[in-house]
Amino acid sequence: MISSERLVQLAKKWQKMAILGRKRIMAKVQDIEECSSSVAAKGHCVVYTADGRRVDGRRFKVPLVYLGMVVFSELLRMSQEEFGFTSNGRIVLPCDAAEMEYIMWLLKRNPSVEVVNALVSSMLMPCHCTGSMVPTVGVNQQISCL
Repeated sequence: MISSERLVQLAKKWQKMAILGRKRIMAKVQDIEECSSSVAAKGHCVVYTADGRRVDGRRFKVPLVYLGMVVFSELLRMSQEEFGFTSNGRIVLPCDAAEMEYIMWLLKRNPSVEVVNALVSSMLMPCHCTGSMVPTVGVNQQISCL
């Protein structure tokens, strides 16, 4: 038989475990609500990428400061040309998630004007391949023809 002191200890232990479990569940619920919310955090704009495997691609929170940069103005112009104005109100950029991650990474590091111009020109550069030649992405992130 278990003593009353041991029962009290076990009860306190189970209460602490239940509290920790509720805290973890609440933290997960808050994370899910934050990710699924269509409203951006203050000072940010939500955009989506045009990934082939998902309808809306991946969601990115872009600081409003970035929207004034040449890279984003060009992406928004390309988006309007390719997708037009959608009825669901989502801004879909004509790039995949990996490209968008690279753009965000680059802009966080405050690149020089030359680097930004090179990025914009690489986004605009069409590949003039003919016949069976397939465009590939090289190591330096520029499009080249085999």
